[in-house]
Amino acid sequence: MLKVENLVVSYGGIEALKGISLEVPKGEIVTLIGANGAGKSTLLRSIVGLVKPKSGKIVYEGDNITGLNSQQIVKKGLTLVPEGRRVFPNLTVLENLQIGAYMRSDKEGIQKDIDWVYEMFPRLQERSWQMAGTLSGGEQQMLAVGRALLSRPQLLMMDEPSLGLAPLIIKDIFSIIQYINSKGMTVLLIEQNANMALKIAHRAYVLETGKITMSGTGAELLENPEIKAAYLGKKKK
Repeated sequence: MLKVENLVVSYGGIEALKGISLEVPKGEIVTLIGANGAGKSTLLRSIVGLVKPKSGKIVYEGDNITGLNSQQIVKKGLTLVPEGRRVFPNLTVLENLQIGAYMRSDKEGIQKDIDWVYEMFPRLQERSWQMAGTLSGGEQQMLAVGRALLSRPQLLMMDEPSLGLAPLIIKDIFSIIQYINSKGMTVLLIEQNANMALKIAHRAYVLETGKITMSGTGAELLENPEIKAAYLGKKKK
């Protein structure tokens, strides 16, 4: 579905991504783990057209989308849930969801999707007319996911969805990611909580200082001694 080939991204002469390649097959959850500053967010920003690569190629459903702007990329079916949630604080929950559907004109379909989001996140329905800025961190993350789903993406990209959330809320968010995936949604997940991410991932990559250093199934990396030591807080035996 999505292929990144030899992607190089530079900021002021410093290479943030150093020729990375990865693949996101249709219907899978693919996760990318790595420390802060490894280049994970830069990769997502490149895919959605917010950062222009120096070289390399991004191919989606057989089309080269390298260099397209964000609006063109959303039209093709890729949507990003950004790090830090980025909801519109002075708009209601419902208005935030409606903004997610700004490129659609099928009113009935939009309402059905809003109902589906409310079914997944009952707390959002309870707070439908509440200003988004007054929601808790967990509720804002639910809203950010719901808003992204209103664009009806084929590929949902998520940047650190667990950041700053309580453990119980993190568990809920990861359950929702699995549920969305079970309904046919392909997910590319960037996450510092390596343990949770690898548990739900079909495929996983490790990004270190702009390079892919390891890949495999989520289960394989979860059992890898180096991954356990570096990301899961377990000592090598």
